[in-house]
This record gives sequence, C-alpha cells and structure tokens, in this order.
Amino acid sequence: MYIKTLSIAGLALMIMFSSCKKEEPELGPAPTEADAAFTYAPSSSNPNIIEFSATNTQYRVIWDLGNGSIVTEQNNTSGTYPYAGTYTVTLTVFTQGGSASSSQNVVIDNDDLSLLDDPLYNALTGGADGPGSKTWVIDSLSAGHFGVGPDPESEAGAIPEWYAAAALDKAGVGMYDDRYVFSINAFKYGMVTNGDVYIHNSLAGEFPGSYENLGDFTAPYPDQLDETWTITIGEDTTLELSGNSFMGFYSGVKEYRIIKLNDTALWVQYKHHEGGLHWYMKYIPEGFESSGGGGGDPVTYTLPIDFEGEDPVFNTFGGSTYSVIDNPDPSGINTSARVAETIHGVEPWAGLFVDLTDPLDLSTNSVIAFKLWAPEAGAVRIKLENSADGSQFVELDTEITSGSTWEEVSIDFAGSDSGVYDRLVIFPGWDVPSAGTFYFDDIEQQ
Repeated sequence: MYIKTLSIAGLALMIMFSSCKKEEPELGPAPTEADAAFTYAPSSSNPNIIEFSATNTQYRVIWDLGNGSIVTEQNNTSGTYPYAGTYTVTLTVFTQGGSASSSQNVVIDNDDLSLLDDPLYNALTGGADGPGSKTWVIDSLSAGHFGVGPDPESEAGAIPEWYAAAALDKAGVGMYDDRYVFSINAFKYGMVTNGDVYIHNSLAGEFPGSYENLGDFTAPYPDQLDETWTITIGEDTTLELSGNSFMGFYSGVKEYRIIKLNDTALWVQYKHHEGGLHWYMKYIPEGFESSGGGGGDPVTYTLPIDFEGEDPVFNTFGGSTYSVIDNPDPSGINTSARVAETIHGVEPWAGLFVDLTDPLDLSTNSVIAFKLWAPEAGAVRIKLENSADGSQFVELDTEITSGSTWEEVSIDFAGSDSGVYDRLVIFPGWDVPSAGTFYFDDIEQQ
C-alpha cells in the first residue's frame, strides 16, 4: 500500500514537471543546395551586364556577384562586369533551420570599359580615360579632417559634432603619411602605411606592438597591397575595402559611407565596431594643395544658386536624395526649366546642404530666400552652419501654407553673426519622416 501510494505521487510529480517543460521551437528543415539554385542571362542592353534570378523566392537571400558586390534581400538582381574573365557568383539562402549556397561561373568574353565611365569611379580613380589610378591622403591641413559624432546622427546631420580635429591635430600618430591608392583596373586598392597606422584604443590588443599616442594607439602595420574596392549605390552610397585594408583611423570596420566625392575631395563617415559612434575623415588627392576647407573651390558655391547650368553639389543626410531635373510644374512664380529635387528621407530631420565659397555676410543682406514646391503645407527649417565647426550654427523655421504649388520661402537671420557661416542646410518637411518629394530653386541672399 505504501509502495503504490509513492508510485502515484511520483507519477503526479513527473506529469507536473512534464507539463511545465518549455516546448522546443520548431525550426524546420535546413535548405539544400537545390533550394539555392539560380539562373542568369546577359541583359538585352549589354552582354557585360548579367541578370540573375533566384529559382525559389520564399527565402531570405544574399548574392555574392563575384565582382566585389554583395546584394541582399533581392530575388532578382544584376551585376556589371567591365572586364573579361570568369566570375564565380554565389547565392546563399536562409531559413530558421539554416542556410545553403550554390555557385556558378559566369564567363565574360570581352572588356567593356564604357561601363567604368561613372562619375564616382572617375573621381575616385582618375577614370579609364585618365591616369587609371589616384592616390588619396588625409587632408591634414583642413579643420575637421578627422572627428567623431553620434550614431545614429542627431539633427545636426553627418558632421563630427563631438570632436573635430584642428589642422595637424594628430601629427605624429601615423596617419598623415599613409597613402590610399585606388585603381580602375580590376578595382584594385593599395594601402601604403609607411610602417604604422592609427587605431582606436579598444583595438590595441589586436595589433602587437601598439602604443598609446594622443588618446588612441599607434601600431606597426605593413602595407596592404593588391586589395580591392567596391562602391555600392543605394540610400547611402558606400565604399568597401577588402582584406585587412582600411583608410585612416581604424575603428574596426572597412565600409565607409561617402558623404562627398569629386575630383578633389573624398569625405566619409563610418561606424565604430562596438556601435554608438560615427567617425569622419576627409581626404584630398596626393599633390593637391589643401584649401584648409577640405577639397577646394570645385565643391563650394556662391549665392545665388539656380540649376540652369552646371549642377551644384548638395550633400544629403537622414536618407534623403538629391538630383537636378526638368521642372515638373513650370507654373506660378517658377517657370524655370531646371530645378532641384529631393525625396525626404525616413528621419524627421532629413535634408541636404551646400557649402559656400565664403562665409555669409549677414550685416546688410540677412534674408535667405528660395522657391519651394512641397507636397503639402508644413514646416521648413533653414540652418546656417560653420562647416569647420558644427557647434557654430543658427537655425530658424517657417511655414509652407499650400501644397503642390511653388511658394517663396524667406527667412531673416538679422542679428546673426557675419563672416562665420559657410554652409546652408535645408530641412524640407521638417520634423516629418518620409515627408514626400520636394522641389526647390533660385536660392539667394537678400
């Protein structure tokens, strides 16, 4: 009788513990190589542009196109191959149960260097019709050539708002004598260190022989030659380097968001390996005389600015876009042939800015005015900023009263300092994420 009672109690305990046991999640089977199958064919426009399609479309995918490009979350994509050769393309598919890959060799029969005639490629390398390679150096004489700010960005935008190095602020740490060589041929990249590099203090343990130097660490490091570079154009245009190569101060990453790139200036923003920070660097071509402003006159403008001739360079932030197009609504106060278009980014503080050749004299002409076409009524913010010191700025708001029509925006900065602000920042659709498409024209000082 005692034994029987004990057995029932034990059984009850077993049932209780069994009922409390957490069920293991069902992950499902891992995909197979067959699930990662894909097809490809030359595009109708060019045999050196190959179009790829995943056979199964229900999986998350990553494409390695064999030309230095990685594409994610697209079942159909295309790759550009300017040079003849054999390229191994790999598709990897993912499920909760695992991943699988398949690869195919794509053979390109002939060179087509016309595919290299891209403004970004030409600026970075000198172009196929030019010298074919370009050497960049840190613009050490320019204020703000190196700095750090928050990640994610604040309303101030893509600037080193926490720290911006003064001219030659980091002399002797191993950065200013480094050289970064970009070639158009096979997208080759070479990093010439002259023996040492500058690294974040948290990474010192990964570099034998490193020593503390001006707050971070200098480390022995050999040249990294015969590497490659890749530019990926998207919401943020990025420059990625292969192998163990990098550019400038090393924060543990090798992908750089391009803020500005033209013949005489390369400005980048990049992340910190532990998150929370954005680092900033400015470069100029070797032999180019620094203006002290990060690349010289070709990237600055004087007011007024219209869009009838050469397209001025505006830099975007917060996910916004910028282009110059035919006026989509030549009516009312603006019948100009060409205007600027910006599609508002996902951030409520998204916008764009232009750098001016000289700081604004606001003593007599204190009004900044331009024409704006907004999709609906709402706030617009204008900010004047010192490009060398993001902590020096003044900003004011105004209201657009009507949507889908050209309207004059006019903001008076009377009383603000003169001779300080050489950057004009425009926030259309202020404080509204993804606020739509805006057009603007005829920016002037009154």
